[in-house]
Amino acid sequence: MSLLTMPKIELHCHLDGSVRVETIIDIAEKEGIPLPSVDKDVLAKELIAPSECQSLDEYLKRFSLPNRVMQTKESLKRITFELFEDAAKENVKYLEVRFGPLLHTVKGLDIEEVIQSVIEGMREAENRYEIKGNIILSCLRSMPVEGAFDVVEKGRKFLGKGVVAIDLCANEDEGFSERFIEPITLAKEYGYRVTIHAGETGIGKNVLEAIELLGAERIGHGIFIKNHAAAYKKVKEKQIVLEVCPTSNVQTKAVNQFSEHPIYKFHEDGIKVTINTDNRTVSNTTMSKEIHIVDNEFNLSTEDYRQIYINSVEASFADQETKEWCLAQY
Repeated sequence: MSLLTMPKIELHCHLDGSVRVETIIDIAEKEGIPLPSVDKDVLAKELIAPSECQSLDEYLKRFSLPNRVMQTKESLKRITFELFEDAAKENVKYLEVRFGPLLHTVKGLDIEEVIQSVIEGMREAENRYEIKGNIILSCLRSMPVEGAFDVVEKGRKFLGKGVVAIDLCANEDEGFSERFIEPITLAKEYGYRVTIHAGETGIGKNVLEAIELLGAERIGHGIFIKNHAAAYKKVKEKQIVLEVCPTSNVQTKAVNQFSEHPIYKFHEDGIKVTINTDNRTVSNTTMSKEIHIVDNEFNLSTEDYRQIYINSVEASFADQETKEWCLAQY
């Protein structure tokens, strides 16, 4: 079975980091949004992060341009549909897409309209392709905590109707979990599942706190548990699932090169890992590419991949019926 035709599950993918370059040019033209260039190749260089970013901050700068074309219902719906379409074409069976609703209110949309538009784009793709999905609402750690309450409250009506979880993302400062205990606790009371970006930038303790203070069921990245014994132990004991994004981890310098990536060591030691793109455009990647990287470096056996696939299905925030459908695809 080729990498392209193998069934895949993706749990960590950012909407605004996965916009087609042609779509950005098209929407910008229609809406009169100035771009640095309308040449696809030139623009791609603005959108794709270099393989040698100096830091996570440099990587995150690539998101400002896509967000400028993600301020109308039509654009949000289209971009979501296209992401699911791209995933379906490489046999991703189930995809959880995350985005920060507050980033898309610049031109007057309210949070509910933003969420509704993204769900509509996903539903359209589900109707057309053999793919299922759910939405994760991200709150940016760089924004005031009140914003997180806003997202939790406004997203509540969509729970079970396309929205499944809450996330914290963006710059990772030490000890961020404490600031967000209240909104994340409220989210859990409402029925949101919880995944938190942590341990992406050298602070393994953040993973421990995300689990202990916020009740994270999954961790976005989590690479730096390798340097923090207590966090490592907690992840392993509680079977917290890591959403690993190999290309992104090299770009942001979580690891220096693929051969140093701890994903396979984690897997061998019984830590549950999943393979993800993080951002298809910003990292210039696909699920097939990410699996190929891991296979190339660590010689994945069929059984290894099968286990990662099953881990991904079981760790997903999908309902039981969807999980059973995904397992039947392999």
